[in-house]
Amino acid sequence: MSGDTLTQIRQRLDSLAPLHLELTDESHLHAGHAGARDGGGHYRLTIVAEIFRGRNTLARHRLVYDAVGNLMQGPVHALAIRALTPEEA
Repeated sequence: MSGDTLTQIRQRLDSLAPLHLELTDESHLHAGHAGARDGGGHYRLTIVAEIFRGRNTLARHRLVYDAVGNLMQGPVHALAIRALTPEEA
C-alpha cells in the first residue's frame, strides 16, 4: 500500500507545479506508534514551487495539506513538510 500511497501523494501535489519534489516513506521508523498501528503511514516531503513565494510556513503547509486532501484521513497519518521557493532551495 505504501508505494500506492506515495504515488497518490505525488499525483495530488502535481497541482502545486513543483520544480522539485522529494517524498520518503518513513513508516518503518514509527512502528508501534498509534497512527502506524491504525495503518496510516509517516512521510517526509521536500517540495520546491513558485506557489510558495510570499507565503509564510503555515500558508505553505495549508497548500500542501489541501492538495493531499482526504489522504490525510486514512493512508497518511503524518506528513513532515519542507516547502520552499526556488530561491530558498
